[in-house]
Amino acid sequence: MNGEPGPVEPAVPPAPGAEQYPALDLANSAIVLPGGRFLDLLGTPGAAGRWLAGHGLAPADAGLGEVCAARLRSLREQVRALVASRVDGCPAPSDALAAVNEAMTKAPAAALLRWEPARGLHRAVTHPADRIVEHALAALATDAADLLTGADAGRLTACGSPPCNRFLLRHGRRHWCSTRCGDRARAARAYARRTGRPAEA
Repeated sequence: MNGEPGPVEPAVPPAPGAEQYPALDLANSAIVLPGGRFLDLLGTPGAAGRWLAGHGLAPADAGLGEVCAARLRSLREQVRALVASRVDGCPAPSDALAAVNEAMTKAPAAALLRWEPARGLHRAVTHPADRIVEHALAALATDAADLLTGADAGRLTACGSPPCNRFLLRHGRRHWCSTRCGDRARAARAYARRTGRPAEA
């Protein structure tokens, strides 16, 4: 996209629940890695375009610009704030609520009724080139609202392996977003037992 070279991003498996809820994957698209490293899967217009295309929210050749990528990153921060407030049992931040509600209303989410001679009556969501991002943001905001108010909301939790900042849907007692984080948490506990002091993250 935009003729921008595609950087090789380290493989970070999706957190549990992120494949079911694209909004959860959006919230997890800015990743704190061990050793003070940081990975932003939406950090450039090309990366943001690949992320949207990978989630079926934009065509691969959409050619996102920085303004659109910045809007996606902004929605990510608002969704993260709402998920964090839900996990922590705190009131939802009003600015995050307003941003997500506004994104939901920017584009029609319903598949509208259409008629074509070859197909007859059918329903379809249109994606005019200048509204691709609005449709993507509306879909992600709606998905976030469904996640935060639906049956899975009570399973939302933060990864229990510092410095990881990802969220996940808890399964049983599992509080880690990946095997990597689980291994790191177990190693930290073993170190603490052996030395009597907490391990460095």
